[in-house]
Amino acid sequence: MSTLPKLTKFNDNVLSKYQIYNSIFITLPFDTINNTGVLLPLFHKVCEKGFKNGKNPTEIVEKFFKKYQDTPSEKDKKDLLFQFIQYIERQVVLFDAIEDAAFPVVNNMDGFGTLRNSKESATLSGKDEALKKYLEDFKVRVVLTAHPTQFYPGSVLGIITDLDKAIQNDDLLLIKKLLAQLGKTPFYKKSKPTPFDEAVSLIWYLENVFYHSVSKIHNYIQEHVYDGQPTENEIIDLGFWPGGDRDGNPFVTTQITLDVAERLRQSILRNYYRDVRRLKRRFTFDGVQEILSRVEKRLYKHVVRSYAKVNFSKEILLEELENAREIVIKNHDSLFIDELNDVINKVRIFGFHFATLDIRQDSRVHHKAFTQIVDDLLASGDTTFPKNYQRLSPEEQVEVLALVKGNIDPSILSDEMSVKTIESIYALKTIQQRNGESGANRYIISNNQTALNVMQTFAMLNLCGFENELPVDVIPLFETVEDLENASDVMRTLYSNKAYRYHLSKRKDKQTIMLGFSDGTKDGGYLMANWGIFKAKEALTKVSREFDIEVIFFDGRGGPPARGGGKTHQFYASLGPTIEDKEIQLTIQGQTISSNFGTLDSSQFNLEQLISSGIKNEVFTKDQINDTNREIINDLANTSYRTYVDFKNHPQFLSYLEKMSTLKYYAKTNIGSRPSKRSNSDTLDFSALRAIPFVGSWSQLKQNVPGFFGVGTALKKYEDADRFDEIVAFYNASDFFKTLLENSMMSLTKSFFGLTAYMADDPVYGEFWKLIYEEYKTTKRLLLKLTGHKELMENYPEGKASIAMRESIVLPLLTIQQFALKKIQDLQQSEGNEAEIEVYEKMVMRSLFGNINASRNSA
Repeated sequence: MSTLPKLTKFNDNVLSKYQIYNSIFITLPFDTINNTGVLLPLFHKVCEKGFKNGKNPTEIVEKFFKKYQDTPSEKDKKDLLFQFIQYIERQVVLFDAIEDAAFPVVNNMDGFGTLRNSKESATLSGKDEALKKYLEDFKVRVVLTAHPTQFYPGSVLGIITDLDKAIQNDDLLLIKKLLAQLGKTPFYKKSKPTPFDEAVSLIWYLENVFYHSVSKIHNYIQEHVYDGQPTENEIIDLGFWPGGDRDGNPFVTTQITLDVAERLRQSILRNYYRDVRRLKRRFTFDGVQEILSRVEKRLYKHVVRSYAKVNFSKEILLEELENAREIVIKNHDSLFIDELNDVINKVRIFGFHFATLDIRQDSRVHHKAFTQIVDDLLASGDTTFPKNYQRLSPEEQVEVLALVKGNIDPSILSDEMSVKTIESIYALKTIQQRNGESGANRYIISNNQTALNVMQTFAMLNLCGFENELPVDVIPLFETVEDLENASDVMRTLYSNKAYRYHLSKRKDKQTIMLGFSDGTKDGGYLMANWGIFKAKEALTKVSREFDIEVIFFDGRGGPPARGGGKTHQFYASLGPTIEDKEIQLTIQGQTISSNFGTLDSSQFNLEQLISSGIKNEVFTKDQINDTNREIINDLANTSYRTYVDFKNHPQFLSYLEKMSTLKYYAKTNIGSRPSKRSNSDTLDFSALRAIPFVGSWSQLKQNVPGFFGVGTALKKYEDADRFDEIVAFYNASDFFKTLLENSMMSLTKSFFGLTAYMADDPVYGEFWKLIYEEYKTTKRLLLKLTGHKELMENYPEGKASIAMRESIVLPLLTIQQFALKKIQDLQQSEGNEAEIEVYEKMVMRSLFGNINASRNSA
């Protein structure tokens, strides 16, 4: 089976099985409407044929009712469309489960990009020692975020997991029962989750997936790269944002932060407790049994009575397990030693914290809160700050902030946000005392623009009673095109500050810097965002090396290419020697968590791909962009940027999104605790609009503008100048440029302008729609010309087949959504019945779920 092409394996193990199980699914009775499952395939065919013949969604829906329904009432029509939505939502779940079950068959778990492949390549090329040395320092950190792109409630995730196993075992009876359960399980959440609810949902992945896949990878490296000897490097770290990410989320409180940290601690200790109980069944030997019984009792006290005052820590637990290991080796012939080593490695990796809880807040909020803190301290007679502090220049303020120390009492502060900000820092201290320093030791400043933004945070941390060295990394997040360009100057100012440089010396001379792909694309377009981040990384690497500091880049990536997603590991494999690459850090969120890390197989495979991308870049090859190609991509990015900015400044840009897309319905879906925009204004402000609903709304329209707009115009400039051969040569020479454009091709593949072609005749937005469509056609034509392909994603046939099947499943759903949007527009123009408008708005909102889930990386 492994020798078959991936497309053949995909067709045999995914498409064929879906057709079989879907035929069972659509015959199951879930509702009071007769023959819904029978009518859905008919509606699907009407949609396919209708769009092929240039019909609009309204014409398609009306034709279906005319052809297959006997004079239905308006209520009957709406009820059936809602039932179609429910069926399609569940068809997507079925396809997800089948694809997950087939993952280890379709993907070669020992093939290119896996650790086994990297180890064999190193051995064959005589680079075993180089590989070993590299892995002594290299790390991958994946950070789970609560950004709202995951529409499956926990009950549905459980069914997917069970379906996955049943499909792997070809258990037809159980599959049928699970499909029936799926049909009766609600998808819609009646109320928004709290940040704590979001944390609990994601901790499920930590306990059931990462706990096992991360340790399995670590064990493999220890056994096959280090010949069974322990390594001090954990290699994989886990990060966690729910409960700590305050940026634009007023519902994250200090208590929730503490509660999430405690839940993480309880979860990892519970897993250790289970493992130790299993070890006791194996290690029934003198000396070992006593140690394990003692450990079991201590873990039990912490799991059952979470705040038990028992002296226990990661270090104590490791000491106990290492003592047991020594006895097993010395007295019991190392019997079952691998099982004990596995638990020891887990404790080394996950500690008592499981995943590091990051704290994040916007620099603008910080600035306002900090200004008030200074005023309150001065008013109370405190002498920490000079009386003229607020009149000092930013440069002078930075010098003052570098030296402040204290133990501020939040009760003297007059501003609520100031109190919350200081309390969040005290919470960080509490978490470190409870879970260890790794429990929470990073403070991220989003929308960071200046050195002053960083130093205000640095000062606030030092005003909260940290004695001696500050055990926290202050991490600026640069997002906009302008901020990315200024990032190296900001860091030079910080590195030149003696107090801040001393702080870094106590943090192992390392500085983590976060870069935002999502907001970068929203601000500057696809090419400029990616090239801007690449250049920023080069400049930041250069200035950091100048000060003998190892810079670590933390990439804020979303799911789709428009937000830094796509084939992420290929990006890391294509970095050259001008960019520091000792660690790979990135956010994973929403559907990316479930699709790339939702099962043990997919998690292990994708984590290994990330590790191997670093190995490839450092140990085997370095992909460096030469000066000629650098000029080309710089020119392409600037041309694309100007095109995108002109598009963004179009007088109809915001109103098109507001009136013709699903943008305003994201906030009503109850999938995330965070508001869809940062401000409370009733009017749409682009700067306050979050990247997720922005990108997601284009995805729902099947236009995917952020993933390609401006690319076609930039390429056409070279075609018009008879220089297109230079682009072709660059594409063939640079993995970075190739990956960049291939990810854009994925955005184009997921576009379908036939869905919204009716907008071309709209009296208000017709010309604007045509503007988008022309750029799409230009980009598609020139990318095909560049690659020499006849179809998009021709070189990834199994990925293309998966996208095609998912797009086919939701075609009726997209049709219903557009039909409902048009109905709403018509009713609003004619001042129609509010109750009827509400029904169609609910239809739009409900159709979001299946469309998002089917895309897997749409927002």
